Amino acid sequence: MNEVVTAADAAAAAASSLSPPSILPSNFPLLSAFVAFSLAQFLKVFTTWFKEKRWDSKRMLSSGGMPSSHSATVTALAVAIGLQEGTGGPAFAIAVVLASVVMYDATGVRLHAGRQAELLNQIVCELPPEHPLSNVRPLRDSLGHTPVQVLAGAVLGFFISSLMRITQ
Repeated sequence: MNEVVTAADAAAAAASSLSPPSILPSNFPLLSAFVAFSLAQFLKVFTTWFKEKRWDSKRMLSSGGMPSSHSATVTALAVAIGLQEGTGGPAFAIAVVLASVVMYDATGVRLHAGRQAELLNQIVCELPPEHPLSNVRPLRDSLGHTPVQVLAGAVLGFFISSLMRITQ
């Protein structure tokens, strides 16, 4: 079977064979999302110190808190796709819908689930010691985000993608 090779195919093959292999992935949207997530999680240690006057390195691995790493991640992804491929394509549309769902969920369902966990923990603490549930491990109550935390994560994600695009 004979294949037809166009000049564009030949040029692309030649360019890919000449470029040196990279240790870091060259996927700009993926890298932007990862950097935004990592920075948001790292910043939680400092926002916890600012708010509670204590260092808590466990905040780097937990959900909830300021800024929202989920919002930073999906916003960085959407902005990077928009900058790389334009805002008219289906990839950008999917990324924007994903970002909207994640941010809505963070301030809605997850925030209220965290508040319910807080109340349930308080109820369990008030049970008499002989009650079967008095020794139950407390529920995690830092699940969701306030709208300000989500907005801070989104702004962080926007700036990370924008700065990474400028430095490319």
